[in-house]
Amino acid sequence: MLDVNGIRIHTTTTGQGPAVLLLHGFPDTHLVWRKQVPVLAAAGFRVLAPDLRGYGRSDAPGGVFDYTMDKLRGDVLGLLDALHIDKVFLVGHDWGGIIGWQIAALAPERVHRYVAMSTGHPYAIARAGILQRLRMTYILGFIMPGIAEHTLRAADWFIMRQFTDEPGQADHWKRDLSPPGRLTAALNYYRANLSLALPRGHRQVKVPVMGLWSDRDPALGEKQMRDSAHYVDGEFRFERIRGADHWLQLTAAGEVNRLLLQFLEEGRAAAV
Repeated sequence: MLDVNGIRIHTTTTGQGPAVLLLHGFPDTHLVWRKQVPVLAAAGFRVLAPDLRGYGRSDAPGGVFDYTMDKLRGDVLGLLDALHIDKVFLVGHDWGGIIGWQIAALAPERVHRYVAMSTGHPYAIARAGILQRLRMTYILGFIMPGIAEHTLRAADWFIMRQFTDEPGQADHWKRDLSPPGRLTAALNYYRANLSLALPRGHRQVKVPVMGLWSDRDPALGEKQMRDSAHYVDGEFRFERIRGADHWLQLTAAGEVNRLLLQFLEEGRAAAV
């Protein structure tokens, strides 16, 4: 537990070596990385997997605007400062992916390489066209206070049980989001950040990036990830994961781990 950016943040740390920071998204905790942490640690990395604010054992402030992007970025950078880590290999999925793009663009001196999973660059998502907008209409339901919470909890969390085929994952979500205020905190990411645009003049990312996209993702299409290349000055690698849903780190762990290790090892070799 670390005092970071005015709140208490919980993180796990596993292994020794260059630091890899794994940022989860909605509606997860650090446990969503359970199939990556031991593999990366065994390969000689120090793996950090925090619970982002509002999730898991980290504090969950009560206001909508406690979850704006500037605070989410501040949490991650503050976590690195608290652990005295200058630079990391960064991996982000879903909301963690959006936070990761922001850090890679605004604080590139803290990032060796970035792996974006599912979520492309914010500008690429915004400009991906009408089909991508239709994919994301579920957000209109998520931002409705009270109604969203009631709907997601209904019938023993029935809707959320349809999100993924990964055995037991819905039970993790039910357990972690059932305590008072926790589901609202998770939904406040959507309510506080309807515009994901980076500050003017900071669109471009100047660190090497790999984008992983899974072909059974109902919310995010291939175009928004492929088009992220337009916002990366330098290396951008796109990888399609076949047969995996949105939670590709769970439902295609073997392939995801292979690509992660390859990309990170290349970065480690370049840093020597």
